[in-house]
Amino acid sequence: MSQNNFTILITGGAGFIGSNLCEYFLQKGHRVICLDNFSTGFRHNIEHLFGNPDFSLIEGDIRDYNTCLKALDGAEYVLHQAALGSVPRSINDPITSNEVNVSGFLNMLHASKAAGIKRFVYAASSSTYGDSESLPKVEHIIGKPLSPYAVTKYVNELYADVFSKTYGIETIGLRYFNVFGRKQNPNGAYAAVIPKFVMQLMQHESPVINGDGNYSRDFTYIDNVIQMNELALMTQNPKAVNTVYNTAFGDRTTLNELVQYLKEYLSEFDSEIKNINIIHGPNRMGDIPHSLASVDKAKELLHYNPQFSISQGLKEAVKWYWENLK
Repeated sequence: MSQNNFTILITGGAGFIGSNLCEYFLQKGHRVICLDNFSTGFRHNIEHLFGNPDFSLIEGDIRDYNTCLKALDGAEYVLHQAALGSVPRSINDPITSNEVNVSGFLNMLHASKAAGIKRFVYAASSSTYGDSESLPKVEHIIGKPLSPYAVTKYVNELYADVFSKTYGIETIGLRYFNVFGRKQNPNGAYAAVIPKFVMQLMQHESPVINGDGNYSRDFTYIDNVIQMNELALMTQNPKAVNTVYNTAFGDRTTLNELVQYLKEYLSEFDSEIKNINIIHGPNRMGDIPHSLASVDKAKELLHYNPQFSISQGLKEAVKWYWENLK
């Protein structure tokens, strides 16, 4: 791919990761089409882009095939972020998760083939590792899924692989590991742990850790994820396409350590926060105990070089939440 400007369709473009991608690629001078049905995304994430002549919004649902075709009109590349996230949500409502994450994904993939899209980069998930106990996680060793959500994200990889082999469309899957950062929604039943804890601490409420707090995650700052999406779009290495990559920093942090970081960084704005007690609740169904990515494959084939460690990313995120949501 040349470095010239091009047109990218970003599905789920009003969501946490999608809106950051919209902003980034517009800043780089590309044209961006955002497709979102606002079921989990927010207009306020992208409102500041509405005046940009290179930005267009299509309000619609990937479960409708014609909407997918319409959104692809004029697009050359796809960053497919649209999905219903959350393991607990999929356990409570597996049918809707499947409709969006599998049927919607297939609609988007098939429509991309029909539209002659040059490359289809999609959000995969670390949940695909399932019950595999090996650490760090390497792309070619997975276990059995532990939730309906994990099933849907694995099916995405299978479909992408079949489409690349059968129809010749270039695909790259990015297995996201616990992404966090600016614009991540702290509210609602399925809020991710970092923004949820930040909001609770800012309100002097005690966060509840599921289990004893020794479960660990490879928390990954949004800017590392943006870098991976750009590298996946830009690579001209034929060996780098039609595969999947861990998208992470490559380090793990326990939930207990996470809360200590948050208390430390938030107490710079409000000294009382460091004295807030933590509550421990039961483990959550479908959760894997430990998650740690090997990013060697991405470094080798895509020249990935993540810039933000957990502590660096948390400092940025905490500052953003304090300035925007306090």
